[in-house]
Amino acid sequence: MYFKRKAYDMLLKWKNDFADKYAVMLEGARRVGKSTIAECFAKNEYQSYILIDFSKESQSIKKIFEDIGNLDIFFLRLQSETGVTLYKNKSLIIFDEVQLFPKARQAIKHLVHDGRYHYLETGSLISIKKNVKDILIPSEEMKIEVYPMDYEEFCLATGNNYEILRNLSCSDKGLGQSTNRKLMRDLRIYMAVGGMPQAVEAYVEGKNFTQIDAIKRQIINLYEEDFRRLDASGRMSMMYKSIPAQLAMGAKKYRISTAIEKRNNAKTEEFLYNLIDSKTVIPCYNTTDPGVSLCDTKDFDSYKLYCADTGLFVTQMFMDRPETENIIYSKLLSDKLPSNLGFLYENLVAQMITASGRELYYHTWEKKDSTHYYEVDFLISKGSKIIAFEVKSSGMGKHESITAFCQKYSKQILHSYILSQKDSGKKGELFLKPFYLLPFILE
Repeated sequence: MYFKRKAYDMLLKWKNDFADKYAVMLEGARRVGKSTIAECFAKNEYQSYILIDFSKESQSIKKIFEDIGNLDIFFLRLQSETGVTLYKNKSLIIFDEVQLFPKARQAIKHLVHDGRYHYLETGSLISIKKNVKDILIPSEEMKIEVYPMDYEEFCLATGNNYEILRNLSCSDKGLGQSTNRKLMRDLRIYMAVGGMPQAVEAYVEGKNFTQIDAIKRQIINLYEEDFRRLDASGRMSMMYKSIPAQLAMGAKKYRISTAIEKRNNAKTEEFLYNLIDSKTVIPCYNTTDPGVSLCDTKDFDSYKLYCADTGLFVTQMFMDRPETENIIYSKLLSDKLPSNLGFLYENLVAQMITASGRELYYHTWEKKDSTHYYEVDFLISKGSKIIAFEVKSSGMGKHESITAFCQKYSKQILHSYILSQKDSGKKGELFLKPFYLLPFILE
């Protein structure tokens, strides 16, 4: 089953504008759909294509890359081994899971300069030093980030009318309780299933949530296997698994020492950067002075971590049991889980902002004459201004942090929002928006 993905449109732009001078790399976590997008694009947009999957390719194919000095011979051998005829300017060669065979990635420079064909790579964990330390990274390589399916892609896959939401987003007036409840339940289905294509396919096929949860557990197990290849001690895996618990605690920042015993600072930092490079997590950095710049005042020692897919995050919340029963998902969909799920909605917002191509930032500062502190959950830049978001799992509640922030940085703020499950509205200068309208704020 193939789902319409935004990365496909980006590949079309690459083909039309850049493919003669650059290869393209589809970069992202495992199981986000990179290989499926690549092959579907090749079938639809080229006269012929060769797919080389380095996770299972034969040694005879790999030996072809031992000598690329004579490209005429190289292409003849490649066509002979695969049985595919290549046509000048009309064929695509795909290097799937290219990080597993660095020689192929290094060959990109010469293949692109040759100019006969177009080249598309896919890879996971590709920026980790272990995978690229012995090769020259080609400058003739563009990158397209592939994320888990965002809410628009999920709606297209499941038959929900996303354009109705777009029309609703244009008004600050409320939609009415019954409409808002229905739209929030639709969004909670997305939160429960997530954006991993295998899980979405299972949902479309009518599988129950216990079966969908089993698929998500398999993906999490694959991630942990990847982490163990990089860190046999299991500490990197522990850092990944601790994300829901640390967010549930409402901590000011992610603490490595809470996840693992902090022994060697250099080593634990390496684990962190490897984890971020894997694209399985989303870092959100504290910006120390948002009045100046978000990125220029990024504090690399103060950050939070979110899961790249909220569906996997939900599964991680219940990993203490052998399977997550349908009853738990039923309670999640009806918003009847007996706990404060603000941290779950935070993860949803983090995923939505990331899918729009933005980095994540938050801001904390101490209250005067107090051991407590203010915190604004998310900040983004828009032009020369900033937009501030505070996340509430249910309704308005207390919102003194974002109010204080708006007073402190009034000249820099374009808009400020409280995101919750409640209907649209406005309170003073604060816009009140339900979570499902966030993608349109980010456009």
